[in-house]
Amino acid sequence: MGSVAELNPATLAALIALVRKHTGIAMTERKSVLLERRLRPRMDALALGSYQAYMDRVESDRSEIPHFIDLVTTNDTQFFRTPQIWDYIAKRFLPEWQRSHPGACLNIWSAASASGEELYSAAMLCEEFKLQHGPLPYRILATDISQQMLELAAAGSYAGRSVERLRASHPALAARYFVADGAGVRVKDELKRNVSFARHNLLQPLRPAQQFDLILLRNVLIYFDAEHQQAVIDCARPSMKPHARLILGESESIQRLASEYSFEAPMIYALRENQP
Repeated sequence: MGSVAELNPATLAALIALVRKHTGIAMTERKSVLLERRLRPRMDALALGSYQAYMDRVESDRSEIPHFIDLVTTNDTQFFRTPQIWDYIAKRFLPEWQRSHPGACLNIWSAASASGEELYSAAMLCEEFKLQHGPLPYRILATDISQQMLELAAAGSYAGRSVERLRASHPALAARYFVADGAGVRVKDELKRNVSFARHNLLQPLRPAQQFDLILLRNVLIYFDAEHQQAVIDCARPSMKPHARLILGESESIQRLASEYSFEAPMIYALRENQP
């Protein structure tokens, strides 16, 4: 089609409000170019000549909402992003957890899993721990608001910079847990064995309700305003076991929010003492 009307200030404000309504993400007017670039191909496919027409479509056709969410959400991730967190999990969290819970199953929630690099990083650490220290039953739940991202994560196929960085930083793990797949690599089935996937909006409680020993909620709060950050951590709280740890991204903090979490170390939070 190619003749989409420009995104004027009033329509941009309405579009930003629509993004916030369906994702909780707080965008500013500076995201106008990004929104235009992401939405125009979809509008062309639907033969819609204005952004208002597309917003009307999203509001009137529930089947369009997942497409809209996929287009406006950001999914920037990589294997073993922020090395100090993975060092903490491998060298402190896993050994302490195994000592305190002999024979139990470790439950991990990758709460904004995007295309899967985070959840498979966690799975690799668990598998490595088993090789070095013996049995460690574990399960990982991977959730994301984007169905498209969940499908990519479930496929477990990667190429380009994502793979190059992994081979440079963790060559032994790349060789052990991935196989060649066309121009890229694919996660071995043994790494997928303990992983399940579900679509989930962080502004809502997890359903069905589950509790976890470790929750990875990394690099997602930065996209929310304070009100929605509060809502996210309030919704995550019922999913934490009393001894659980919540891990955020390097640019995130919840210390100024009203919460039942106590600061343990940069990016790492526990429940306050005497919480159920």
